[in-house]
Amino acid sequence: MLQSIPSQYMLVGSTVAVVFMGIMMMFIRARSAKKPASARKIIIPPIAMSTGALMFCFEYFRVPWPQVFEVVIVGVIFSTVLIATSKFHIVDGEVYLKPSKAFFFILIGLLIIRTVVKVYLSNTIHLGELGGIFFLLAYSMIAPWRIAMLIQYKKLEKQLHLQQQP
Repeated sequence: MLQSIPSQYMLVGSTVAVVFMGIMMMFIRARSAKKPASARKIIIPPIAMSTGALMFCFEYFRVPWPQVFEVVIVGVIFSTVLIATSKFHIVDGEVYLKPSKAFFFILIGLLIIRTVVKVYLSNTIHLGELGGIFFLLAYSMIAPWRIAMLIQYKKLEKQLHLQQQP
């Protein structure tokens, strides 16, 4: 079914979808900074995103193992930038995500890098495999970032509970 769609349409469609999701993520991040954080809000995105791994049930999206390792390493490296810009603080007895102006520029930069690399690689790598590669890249960025956020959150939550005890 997917093979009947011309690859240039798939490339444009997937690129537009990624840019749209990136913009939505910026708005969600801006709104979430106005509400107290919770462990649940931190761990749900990577859990929900993990269902995307079902794409690998189909041969069209499978990625060779050497590329899997390369992509995961790049994703973990990119996650360090996200980790560095995600900090929590305590306000009025609750833990909040501290807004970072750098986060938006970093996210835009990552989207631009991802789009340029995707367009460049679309000439040499099968589009389904490329989709699998970019899913792995995104997940290997988000999972370590959210784990680091959860660790930071739990430390502040523990500190908050210690402060509230008489």
